[in-house]
Amino acid sequence: MSDRDEFGAFLVGFIVGGLSGAVAALLFAPQSGEETRAVIKERSIELRDKAAHDAEEAWKQAEITAQEARERADQLMKQARTQGEELTLKAKEKSLALAETAKESVKKVASRSKKTVEEIEAPALAE
Repeated sequence: MSDRDEFGAFLVGFIVGGLSGAVAALLFAPQSGEETRAVIKERSIELRDKAAHDAEEAWKQAEITAQEARERADQLMKQARTQGEELTLKAKEKSLALAETAKESVKKVASRSKKTVEEIEAPALAE
């Protein structure tokens, strides 16, 4: 952002310096007052038109840049959404796989516990 501020300051200084130089050149030119005033008027009209044209061009360029930025932001948002959906799907798959593994582990432990209880109870019942 500071680059834009520096450029803006440079641009303003350049324009003001150019205008000052043009006015000084016209005022010190070997012409009558009426001719000088006419030249100043013509130059000021030309400069006003040029400034309006340049401002319009800058505005158009700013609109183009803003549109490009919006389009890029939309692309990035879609890409992020797609990646988020993919990660969510992978996480669901992993959680289902882990849940299945946990169920199998619990069944194995329960089966072993059942066998152990039967082994302990069988001799006790036989007595």
